[in-house]
Amino acid sequence: MTDQALYLCTSLASKMVPGMSFQHLSCTELKNWLDQANRPVTLVDIRDPQSFVTGHIPGAILIDNSNVQKFIEESNHSDALVVCCYHGNSSQSAADFFSQNGFKECYSLDGGYEAWRQLFELQTTQ
Repeated sequence: MTDQALYLCTSLASKMVPGMSFQHLSCTELKNWLDQANRPVTLVDIRDPQSFVTGHIPGAILIDNSNVQKFIEESNHSDALVVCCYHGNSSQSAADFFSQNGFKECYSLDGGYEAWRQLFELQTTQ
C-alpha cells in the first residue's frame, strides 16, 4: 500500500465509530450491477493516482484526501456506493467511513481492483 493510500485509510479510520456498517460485494455482483442500467451505482477507487491511471474499473471515481469532502457533500447518498482498493482490505474501512457520513448503501469490493482485473481484464480502463 502506498503512503497516500495508507494516509487516506488512517484518516478515514480516525473518523469512524465502532461497528461496521457496510456490506461485502463480489466482483461478479458488481459487474452485474454495472450492466444493469436501472441500478444506480457510484464506484469509488481509493488507490493512489498512479495506480488509478494505470488501470481502473470503468466508471470509477478516484477519491483521496483532496476531494473526499467535496464528494461526500455533492454525491447522492441514496445510490449504492461501492469502494474499491487494491485487494479489498482498505476499502472496508473506507466503506464504513462513507456509511458513517450518510451514504445509505455502502459496499466494499471483495478482492479489490486486483480481483476485478483478474476476472475482467478486458474491462479495465487505462
